[in-house]
Amino acid sequence: MATKKHGLILGATALASMAVVVAGTSIHWSQSQAFFRESPKEVIDEVWQVIEHEYVDETFNDQDWQAVRNDYLNRDYTDSGTAYEAIREMLDTLNDPYTRFMDPQEFRNMQIDTSGKLTGVGIQISQDEETEEIVVVSPIEDTPAFEAGLRPGDVIVSIDGEATEGMDLSDAVNLIRGPVDSEVTLTVVRDEEEINFDLVRANIEIHPVRYAYHPEAEGGVGYIRLTQFSANASAEMREAIQELEMRDVTGYVLDLRSNPGGLLYSSIDISRMWLNDGTIVSTVNREGTVDENVAGSRALTDKPLVVLVDGGSASASEILSGALQDNNRATLVGTTTFGKGLVQSVQSLGDGSGVAVTIAKYITPSGRDINSLGIEPDFIVELSDEEREYLSEDRERIGTLEDPQYEKAIEVLNDMIRGQREAASVSGVTVN
Repeated sequence: MATKKHGLILGATALASMAVVVAGTSIHWSQSQAFFRESPKEVIDEVWQVIEHEYVDETFNDQDWQAVRNDYLNRDYTDSGTAYEAIREMLDTLNDPYTRFMDPQEFRNMQIDTSGKLTGVGIQISQDEETEEIVVVSPIEDTPAFEAGLRPGDVIVSIDGEATEGMDLSDAVNLIRGPVDSEVTLTVVRDEEEINFDLVRANIEIHPVRYAYHPEAEGGVGYIRLTQFSANASAEMREAIQELEMRDVTGYVLDLRSNPGGLLYSSIDISRMWLNDGTIVSTVNREGTVDENVAGSRALTDKPLVVLVDGGSASASEILSGALQDNNRATLVGTTTFGKGLVQSVQSLGDGSGVAVTIAKYITPSGRDINSLGIEPDFIVELSDEEREYLSEDRERIGTLEDPQYEKAIEVLNDMIRGQREAASVSGVTVN
């Protein structure tokens, strides 16, 4: 008997490297108990059973799901490859790009992601639900894609000359992925202009947290940039906050821009570092069952906090920013986030393949369903193309006063600190 293995990932995107991330959503890992040695039909039936018992839409896109099973099991399959093609065809009938099948290699690639060690070009991509375009959610810092200047919102129209029109998201990932030091050319459309990016694939070890002490008008500010909710993000965030607290900062700027998401438990752990009480996130399945995650009185600091977000802030980033905003713990600055609020279960199958199935959605503490809508910041600060280009030329400018969104965050934070001091002086309490 195989044992069950549990874990959670957020997302509705794919990572174009040796790992695949399903971001904007929470993902539940398990391992099936079936073994497939006789007939390819068995893996088809197991996928059908997963959808039957877990899929969020109990109408299965207004179709007779039992009839679908009969149709596919009454066909003849010569090998696993033809069965896999049938599974993908069967899942396409749900009209849900995030419910998808992964062959054994694709599934192994996906599992690698949670280690924080990747091989590839380092971009998170998604497939637009309406246009089916392959869209860049965000490049990961210190990767070939980031260094080359790929941006959130870039539409990938071809990969090594092969058009992506009508292409499945997983096929796009497989084309972008490849051996270290090999090359891949991505052609993107940005503001109606077609741009070619020649990228060299590389080994990528992700350290998701960077932090610094910045002296400002109202005292020292702790600047923390979180680029991904990977397995080591919680530990690195805890270290950053503790180090900055020892320097007696007066407030914080938490930068979630271009953070495409990652592990659900990481986003919850990090939320608890900033929140003493209150709801963090809730999930609702097709029966309406609500699974609520709450803070646990373990906050590491209660000092004023401003969070930077943009269109590349997705899934786990939206859980964290939504929780902090709804609980009045932080003020958000930047632009509206990506808008991915679907919950997926990812399950391994008996032949080593896997299936991701949408099972629920997540909502913020105030009850906001952010899927497709995103989180709107309290202060909207758009970057012009010239400002984006300026920052991309030297990433050391990000998170400094040369960064217009950060500059606004410092302005807001200083106002918050002054307001807190004034309120404390009236009550006779000393505030550093």
